[in-house]
Amino acid sequence: MTTDRTPLTRTELANLLTDAAQSVSVILTAEYPTAATRSYLHPVLGALAAGPRVVDELNDRLEEFVAAEPRPATPAGLFALASYASALGWLTESLAELTASVDEICTRVGIPTEPSDPAVATSGDTERDDEFDFAFSALELQAIRTAAEAAGLAPDDYVEVLSQSLLAASRITDACMEISSGLLEDAAYVLDEAGDQIWLGDGPKGLPTLVRSLLARMEAAE
Repeated sequence: MTTDRTPLTRTELANLLTDAAQSVSVILTAEYPTAATRSYLHPVLGALAAGPRVVDELNDRLEEFVAAEPRPATPAGLFALASYASALGWLTESLAELTASVDEICTRVGIPTEPSDPAVATSGDTERDDEFDFAFSALELQAIRTAAEAAGLAPDDYVEVLSQSLLAASRITDACMEISSGLLEDAAYVLDEAGDQIWLGDGPKGLPTLVRSLLARMEAAE
């Protein structure tokens, strides 16, 4: 009978959070083959491809965790549940922001329309060469021009969308690192011998790391 199932031990709860942290970390190293015509999207494609799979995986685990009988009711179990749920929510929101950023980039370059003729895209750029000279070395400038030509974009347009892509990649990287480290901190707290004393209502220190981080962000935004 499912009602006779033994509640998860602190070790099992800690492993649940640790496994989730490792899954989130996969997003940081995910790679996705990028065509030269879309090289400006390379910084974000790995996370964009791996992120939804990780969210689905974590969501399935959460459903199993909550559906198990008896359901989490101990202080340690509720603490782990709050940590896991906040991590999943934060990751889902971060990936939604990443998707929105990629949509903006695609709109900016005209995807899914066909790339324009490189000869047309690079024409009239002479007046803007001096601007690039201030920011890039000759070798970097040539690489930008080559990549821009392959993508069917003017060099300054290419730099703009690549910058947007790098910024979006930086944001999802920061989010994943904070989520992963927060889960690991909470796993260590649950596993600690003092875990029996975990109590969610015992002030801010009794809340999971990511919950405290989210509350701090909300207070800062007010």
